[in-house]
Amino acid sequence: MAAKAFSTIGTVLNYGASADNLAELCKIKSYPDMGGSPSMLETTDLTDEAQTFVAGVKEMPDGLEFTANFTPAAYASVSNTANTPGYYSLVFGTSGQEGYAIFTFQGQHSVYVSGGDMNAVREMVITISPSTEIAFSGT
Repeated sequence: MAAKAFSTIGTVLNYGASADNLAELCKIKSYPDMGGSPSMLETTDLTDEAQTFVAGVKEMPDGLEFTANFTPAAYASVSNTANTPGYYSLVFGTSGQEGYAIFTFQGQHSVYVSGGDMNAVREMVITISPSTEIAFSGT
């Protein structure tokens, strides 16, 4: 029987100077939509009785926001490579397990520590400005 859903456990953001040299940047708690819909271009003219559309350019977010637990070591690792163009992969699961998937893209990132509340976990937010389309590969 095939699985109906997969867990987000084991989600990792990798970074490197090349696509062949990626290493774990940090473990991820939450991640953004990994893609977008195309803009809809209206093609309606005065002979149409209803609006009509064709697909346009795929919309990408201005920045991909990822949330991770803050530790001084994790923050230093992420901030040391900030504002440097590079290659990224968002990896779900472990190779060979159900639900394993990789999303790859290029861009550059920044990081900040988000505000805290009483009785909460300290978090950091990594924002990546993508410079390429997000590609998918999986098993």
